[in-house]
Amino acid sequence: MPYLIEEGKTADTWVFEAPMGAGKTTLIHALATYCGVQQTVSSPTYALVNEYTTAEDKTIYHMDWYRLKDEEEAVNAGIEELVNSYWCWIEWPEKAIGILPDDVFIIRIVVVNETTRRIITELSHHSFIPSYL
Repeated sequence: MPYLIEEGKTADTWVFEAPMGAGKTTLIHALATYCGVQQTVSSPTYALVNEYTTAEDKTIYHMDWYRLKDEEEAVNAGIEELVNSYWCWIEWPEKAIGILPDDVFIIRIVVVNETTRRIITELSHHSFIPSYL
């Protein structure tokens, strides 16, 4: 986990790109635990946003945009304001690409087989573009 925290330290917005069931929430749980989060870390699929506090009293907003219909729904829910103001870890970022800042830390989880994942990271200064486009 330290290498991901170090690699992504210059970006406030982290996006997690992976297929359903690849381990996005599991990885976020491990990262949050490494950062000293004491709260229960779970997928915010229905709540849309979970808020955690690190050991250094820094707020992390864990978002799951899977259920968003479009960017307008994200804006109306106040998500755009959070994304532009706080440390955000976002699952399914492709649902509202237009509200993401230009600087994002991209974490791609590639399913190698049933028990193995490969993590590819990229610090983007030109906005997020899903790898499948």
